[in-house]
Amino acid sequence: MTEITHRYDFVLLFDVKDGNPNGDPDAGNLPRVDPETGQGLVTDVCLKRKIRNYVTLAKGGAEGFDIYVKEKAVLSAQQGRAYQALGLDGSAKGAADEADESDKPAEKVERGAKKGKKDAGNGKKASDGDVIEKARDWMCKSFFDIRAFGAVMSLKENNAGQVRGPVQLTFARSIDPIIAAEHAITRMAVATQAEAEKQGGDNRTMGRKNTVPYGLYRAHGFVSAAFARQTGFGREDLALLWESIHQMFENDRSAARGLMGMQELIVFEHASALGNAPAHALFDRVKVTRRDTTVPARDFGAYEVTVGELPAGVVRVATGL
Repeated sequence: MTEITHRYDFVLLFDVKDGNPNGDPDAGNLPRVDPETGQGLVTDVCLKRKIRNYVTLAKGGAEGFDIYVKEKAVLSAQQGRAYQALGLDGSAKGAADEADESDKPAEKVERGAKKGKKDAGNGKKASDGDVIEKARDWMCKSFFDIRAFGAVMSLKENNAGQVRGPVQLTFARSIDPIIAAEHAITRMAVATQAEAEKQGGDNRTMGRKNTVPYGLYRAHGFVSAAFARQTGFGREDLALLWESIHQMFENDRSAARGLMGMQELIVFEHASALGNAPAHALFDRVKVTRRDTTVPARDFGAYEVTVGELPAGVVRVATGL
C-alpha cells in the first residue's frame, strides 16, 4: 500500500430533516444538544460507526479490511485471531498488570516473572514487548478501523497494546440552534395477550418520537502522515475513507434518523507531512452562512458555503466523488 506523505485536514457538512441524528440514551434518546447555545451535537463515535458500517458493506470482509469494533464483537476474541495466526500464547498478563508490578517488592516481581506463561513457539512470555508488537502489527494489517482510528487493545488476554490512529474526528455541531420536536405515535397492536385483555380488544399502543425539523451539522477531521506510517494506513485506505464519508448515510437509513445526507466534504492537503498551516486557520476559512435569517432553514439551500484564500503550501483537493 502506497504510503501517505502529506497531512490532511477536512470539514464535513451534513444535514438531517425530520429525524434524530444522534439520540442521547441518558436523556430519553432526545437529540443531543449543547445546553448553553442550543446547537445540536453528533458524537465522533456516531460518525465512525457509519464509516465502519460502510467499509463492511463495500469490502465484505476482504483481507485487510475487517472491522475490529463491530456489532456483538468480543474484542479479546478479535485479538486472539492475531495470536492464533502468529502462533503465540496470549494467556499471560497484560501490559496494565505489568505496570502495576512496579509498586510491588522486588522479590515478588521476580517470583511472578518466573511463573509467567511462555509462548510455545519461541519461549517468550506473551506479555513481552516484542510479542505484543507482533500482535499489534497483525491487527493493524487486518483491521481497517484500527489502521484508521487506532484502538486500545491492552487487555489481560491476547494483549495487543495500543494504537494511535492517524484519522481523528471531532463532534459535529449544528450551524444554528435546533429545536427538538416531540411527536405522539400509535401502534395498532400490543405486545402481550395480557395487554390486549386490559384494553378490551382495542389493542393500541402509544409512543413518542423525537425529531429535528432541520439541522445542518459541521464536523472537523484530521489525517496525520506520521501516525499513518505507524499503523500502515495508506493511500488506498485514504481513498476508502473519503468514499465512506460521502456514502455513510446512504446505506444507513432508518425511520428514526429521517432524511440525512452528506452535503460537503472539504479536504485540505498540506505540502508536507507535518503541515504548512494550523488546522484552525484552515477551518476558519470555511464560512457557512444563512442566506435569509427571517425564515427557518429547512434545507441545505438555505445556506451558503464559501472557502477563503488558502495559505502557501495548502491546497483544496477533490475526493473522487
